[in-house]
Amino acid sequence: MLFVPRPDAHSRAAWLDELRATLTLAWPLVLTNLAQIALTTTDVIVLGRLSADALAASALGANLYFAVLIFAIGLVTATSPMMARAFGSKLHVVRDVRRTFRQGLWSAAMISVPAWLLLWQAEAILLLLRQEPHLAAAGQDYMRGLQWGFLPFLGFIVLRSFMSALEKPLWALIVTGIAIAFNLAANIVLVFGHLGFPAMGLFGAGLATTLSNAFLFFGLAAVIVWHRRFRRYHLFGNWWRPDWKRLAELWRLGLPIGGALAFEVTVFNAAVFLMGQFGATAVAAHAIAIQIASATFMVPMGLAQAATVRVGRAYGALDIDGITRAGWTALGLGVAFMACMSVLMIAAPRLLIGAFLDLGDPANAVVIATAVSFLMCAAVFQVADGAQTIAAGSLRGLHDTRVPMLYAGVGFWLIGLPLCMLLAFPAGLGGIGIWLGLAACLALVACIMVRRWMRRERLGLVPSA
Repeated sequence: MLFVPRPDAHSRAAWLDELRATLTLAWPLVLTNLAQIALTTTDVIVLGRLSADALAASALGANLYFAVLIFAIGLVTATSPMMARAFGSKLHVVRDVRRTFRQGLWSAAMISVPAWLLLWQAEAILLLLRQEPHLAAAGQDYMRGLQWGFLPFLGFIVLRSFMSALEKPLWALIVTGIAIAFNLAANIVLVFGHLGFPAMGLFGAGLATTLSNAFLFFGLAAVIVWHRRFRRYHLFGNWWRPDWKRLAELWRLGLPIGGALAFEVTVFNAAVFLMGQFGATAVAAHAIAIQIASATFMVPMGLAQAATVRVGRAYGALDIDGITRAGWTALGLGVAFMACMSVLMIAAPRLLIGAFLDLGDPANAVVIATAVSFLMCAAVFQVADGAQTIAAGSLRGLHDTRVPMLYAGVGFWLIGLPLCMLLAFPAGLGGIGIWLGLAACLALVACIMVRRWMRRERLGLVPSA
């Protein structure tokens, strides 16, 4: 296949067109990501009003849950570049998209069963990771309500990938926004006991999120079945039919994506477990700081998802210059945003922390001071975090996933985690050392991911014209 450059590739108009297209696609994805993080943030805020121990236990349980979930998300996310390339090529689009979608649902079901079996042992796993016994037991209570949302959430990701590849992500945002209100109401009712329900505490918070995940899947499925723009693809028709070749292709592409995401997220999860060595106060402060950092990260993540689609469509259309514009536009937007977030974290940390804890309560003073120090470290790695995830998203659009997975493994686990431990324990920096180690490994991964994107033609990821 020959990749043919377009004559207007270097014109100002072409770049402005790409900017508009990226923003049009990205803003609903960004807001959807923020809405999704708001689901678990709602749990944290409600449980923070219950007790500091409940907050810490939910943080341990949620981090274990996401350590497993993020790998599965990466696996089914492979549907996005596959469908985007089909839309770009304009050949056999309906058939290819439908087959990819179906195998995405199959993959979601296949990965959920072992995940449920593993998460059922949450207390034993947390004890193995040397967490305090009472926090491990409480974390399992939270998990017993939370883990059943695993499958419907993965189904929602597959549905959202279809809408994103079609460049129609607004409905996913609408459904997710409604789910936030549902989750908040369900948390209040189930955690504290209202409307005739008993007070379920941590289990109630997990169950509320499971019900919200089910709402996400069935709500978006209803839109796809009802809306004429989507129903022409007949996505749910004959969904039980296997397509082994397509399934194998999805797993070949998706397993490295899942691995790369898992390497990144689990190093942050490992940081939580390391933080547990310093007591409930450090864990609670870390939970607050990581929620804030996660919220800002949702913006470059949305831009990375947009880059995957835009690059993937250009890749399917054999447009070299379109690939270039799509990747660099998303990267520039992401770096600019994260630089602004870094300034905000340095200038007004207590304003951000006030969303989680009562700043006027003397009992929270130590947690607040610790969270402020952690936010200063988070401010350092904002730009690097944005750059590495967008570069990885652009590479996924080119179906380049294996080498980026190796980069993530080396950067986060072979270098990052040992550095966190070294700074926290032998160097005596405690929780601050863990956050400084995270900042260093994010900077390293950002450099090597961006470098690979810059060398994409030389590496043969995009054949030269």
